[in-house]
Amino acid sequence: MPRILSLSWGRILAVLRKELIQLRRDRLTFAMLIGVPLMQLVLFGYAINGDPKHLPTAVVALDESPVVRSVVAAVRNTGYFEIVAMPSEADAEALIASGQVQFALVFPGDFTRRLLRGETPPLVVLADASDPAATGQAVAALAALPTLALRSELTGALAPLAGGAAPFEVRVHKRYNPEGITAFNVVPGLMGVILTMTLVMMTSMAMTRERERGTLENLLATPVRPVEMMAGKILPYVIIGYGQVLLVFAAARVLFHVPMAGSFVLLSAMVLLFIVATLSVGFTFSTIARSQMQSMQMTMFYFLPNILLSGFMFPFRGMPGWAQTIGEVLPLTHFLRIVRAVMLKGSGFADLWPEAAAIAAFALAAGGVAMLRYRQTID
Repeated sequence: MPRILSLSWGRILAVLRKELIQLRRDRLTFAMLIGVPLMQLVLFGYAINGDPKHLPTAVVALDESPVVRSVVAAVRNTGYFEIVAMPSEADAEALIASGQVQFALVFPGDFTRRLLRGETPPLVVLADASDPAATGQAVAALAALPTLALRSELTGALAPLAGGAAPFEVRVHKRYNPEGITAFNVVPGLMGVILTMTLVMMTSMAMTRERERGTLENLLATPVRPVEMMAGKILPYVIIGYGQVLLVFAAARVLFHVPMAGSFVLLSAMVLLFIVATLSVGFTFSTIARSQMQSMQMTMFYFLPNILLSGFMFPFRGMPGWAQTIGEVLPLTHFLRIVRAVMLKGSGFADLWPEAAAIAAFALAAGGVAMLRYRQTID
């Protein structure tokens, strides 16, 4: 108690003033302290939506009758489905496999005829269930469809059907993850999340550590060229990244029994591309940060939108358009689609090249910025 009473508020205020001056001079840290909470506020408040609607849907209408059109209108009115294509049944399967549509509604050619005969024709709903969170609410919305869709249509000759059982049956066929096991979606995605978090942080701290210890000047005095310096710095982390991927892959197969429907060689090639893109970001940060603390703050600033806007934690299609646009820029978004498509759908390079091209473009841009920043650093 006596020690507390002996405190000098003048000395405390002097130390407080000194800390505030230091914080004001460290503009990058100050920007992170303001920027990270603002980003969390915007992303959690506006971008995150666990109940995605307007999911892209294809309609295979082998029976183009007014009854079918009424059912399609009722499906659209649920708010969960947005009709974007009218393909053949085979093309609908291809659209689901490529991820261009989440659902396909297949009306058999005798749908109306069987309904008029008092039978219960099926409406087959093909669903891409590789992400259970994205399809769960939409599938649940279809439960009441048979009793509500044709309520206004069951008049005249169809009036006897109004008071009986549901006039048609909804059969949902889930693809790629029919049991809706969450681990099948989350565990493969952990490959990209772990690589993003660890490799960006380790690479960004590699150069700043040299700068803090004063050994960067020794490296600059050697005949090592910038490209050679960058390659020498990132190659160890490529090996570390592959080690992490193999660990997660083994755990996915042995502990969580995640299927591997595609090519492991293709997946390994995509992993290398993603690692290069991730390391380019870390190297860019290392040329900007002046201390290891700033490197960690910049890593968190980069990691936050990756984890929230890539489709790892929340359905990508549930986010608003501006958030999806940001997400499309991030390499983790495309890597998650690749790893899930290879492991769950057995997709090949012909299906995945747009995602690979997006990661390659990001790697080239980030690598170019890193080289320019590094040249400025050594100048």
